[in-house]
Amino acid sequence: MTVSQDGALRARKPEALTEEEAQQELAALAAEIAHHDALYHTQDAPEISDADYDALVRRNRAIEARFPELIRDDSPSRRVGAEAAEGFAKLRHGVPMLSLDNAFGDDDFRAFTASIRRFLRLGAEERLEFVGEPKIDGLSVNLTYEDGQFVRGATRGDGTTGEDITANLLTLKDLPKKLKGKAPARIEIRGEVFCEKADFLAFRASQVRAAEEREQRRARGEKVGPAITIPVNPRNFAAGSLRQLDPAITAQRPLKLFAYAMGEASEAVAETHADWLDRLRQWGFRVNPLSQLLADEDAAVAFQRRMTEQRAALSYDIDGVVYKLNRLDWQRRLGFVGRAPRWAIAWKFPAEQATTTLLDIEIQVGRTGALTPRAVMEPVGVGGVMVTHASLHNEDEIARKDVRIGDTVILQRAGDVIPQILGIVPEKRPADSEPFAFPQVCPACGSHAIRPEGEVVRRCTGGLTCPAQTVERLIHFTRRNAMDIEGLGVENIQKLFDEGLVKSPADIFRLHTRADVMRGWEGWGERKIANLLNAIEARRRVPLERFIFALGIRRIGESNAKLLARHYHSFAEWRAKMLAARIVGSEAREELGSIQGIGPAIATELAEFFAEPHNLEALDALAAEVSPEEVEIVAAEGNPFAGKTMVFTGTLEAMSRDEAEAQAERLGAKVTKSVSKKTDFVVVGADAGSKATKAAELGVKTLTEAEWREMAGLH
Repeated sequence: MTVSQDGALRARKPEALTEEEAQQELAALAAEIAHHDALYHTQDAPEISDADYDALVRRNRAIEARFPELIRDDSPSRRVGAEAAEGFAKLRHGVPMLSLDNAFGDDDFRAFTASIRRFLRLGAEERLEFVGEPKIDGLSVNLTYEDGQFVRGATRGDGTTGEDITANLLTLKDLPKKLKGKAPARIEIRGEVFCEKADFLAFRASQVRAAEEREQRRARGEKVGPAITIPVNPRNFAAGSLRQLDPAITAQRPLKLFAYAMGEASEAVAETHADWLDRLRQWGFRVNPLSQLLADEDAAVAFQRRMTEQRAALSYDIDGVVYKLNRLDWQRRLGFVGRAPRWAIAWKFPAEQATTTLLDIEIQVGRTGALTPRAVMEPVGVGGVMVTHASLHNEDEIARKDVRIGDTVILQRAGDVIPQILGIVPEKRPADSEPFAFPQVCPACGSHAIRPEGEVVRRCTGGLTCPAQTVERLIHFTRRNAMDIEGLGVENIQKLFDEGLVKSPADIFRLHTRADVMRGWEGWGERKIANLLNAIEARRRVPLERFIFALGIRRIGESNAKLLARHYHSFAEWRAKMLAARIVGSEAREELGSIQGIGPAIATELAEFFAEPHNLEALDALAAEVSPEEVEIVAAEGNPFAGKTMVFTGTLEAMSRDEAEAQAERLGAKVTKSVSKKTDFVVVGADAGSKATKAAELGVKTLTEAEWREMAGLH
């Protein structure tokens, strides 16, 4: 499904979708939400606001409610968090750490309590007691105690398995190493690790000073250490601090811990949630002092209003309040639906807003040529942060909101992360204001800026002749998760480009021939130049997946680059197959489009990239300087699937098809979606259709699920 199709579908209500359209959108939502889960839970680097994320989840839930037969195995409604990050051992939770459904207003909360009454068959006279707990914006952890002694701790991870961060947790002053008084033989205690605002600001200021000093030393040509990371907000700072591979670093960070929930327990320790919080205090844990037992639904609504008013004055960030039914026996009866309990809900706060003056609308040009409008505003404080810029998304959004330079605009930090303009204050509009005219030409190079039919983004047609696109592509090429060239940040790339030394990626690897030119620049001493050239030399051999990602081909992110590298194994093979795939209907094009996770839209982008002569020239020039490493498939002894091409069709019984495909890929197989004469095995499940028929026609070997599992050693 293309971006434009995706946007068109999401503009329609779930009940207006056909079954095929719903299936397409559920697949897109599953991939998109999984991407954001990984960024938030594993990398601590969210791209979108909490509000935007919640909107995706609500959209997914609404479509699943309309088409329950289309619920996918990888549906976000069946998943929590993301897989554990590399670098830590994995720990399985005794009881899963599930997520919570959200409420955004009184009606949502009343619907939640009504559902409890219906499920338990309670009359209106039966009182529902709740415990309200401020929802701390930090990192959830699972703490395991045996005979009262802390033995291990883990992050939430995917809800079932998290990262083993025991050594880091032991550095926290708030963590009782041994529980006070009588304790069960085994118990899991859940809590939230966070950083208070004042501590975060102090640490951030110290990092800013350190980064400035490092830059000054680098400018003098002195040797400097690795780049210094400036934390963005307290939540990311806390999560990143707790995920340090060196516990000594964690020990230096100002982290706090509140305990609030119970996982697996060898014996009952309380009859109500309020009793449980008291038990936590007795054992030596800090429990949020604002947590409160609430007599009924009306008391909960009143508590939400108080927390909304007090929120800004708190010493730590909260993004809502969690309401839990107080009686534990009722909690057990209610159980869970999908990934969330029926007895608890997170009531989120509305985003904070402010008004300010729109001074200008800048047009930024990205590496793919997209023209993106950005609002420049009179600085204003929103949610404790001074905001001067906000995204306006695209020209349709500007027209829809009728935003004009000089307007007084209503600004919101949605989810307390991304500033956005909600609208204008009409009565304050200047008398001489005029609608904003979106440029028809690129502001960087003057080339025509066209808007493809069905898309919302206008793009520069200048390609690599556009300086803005060229610089952005070069910045992308050198970034940490691409070629990772230390010392080639934004400023240095811009300097090298402006001076005419670097116009293409290959030029970077020829800089050693231009060292004399650089020596004449202010702030570019011998040591700085030597360090830069050494860093460049160290990247003449890189993994194929990094090389492909670094090229900046539209829609080829890190995950797609990995898929391509694993499928084609070598640069020479990939290049040859991409050239052949330029022809629609060719065997190479069909092979490319059938790679699990690639599909026809991405295949088209790749074919178009290789159809441009200047792209081929730049690629071949780069390949003359850099040697992408071949992908080696290390097969276990007797593994018959390494390097083989496989297709799974029909319904499998012992595992989902997604799980089977993942198992095959771990064994070194290439999994595709269509059968061709190059397919080695087709695993046929129940109700297999045309793929099994085609395999028979082509003489491709077919396996039953049992045969596949036996050959794969899956018992």
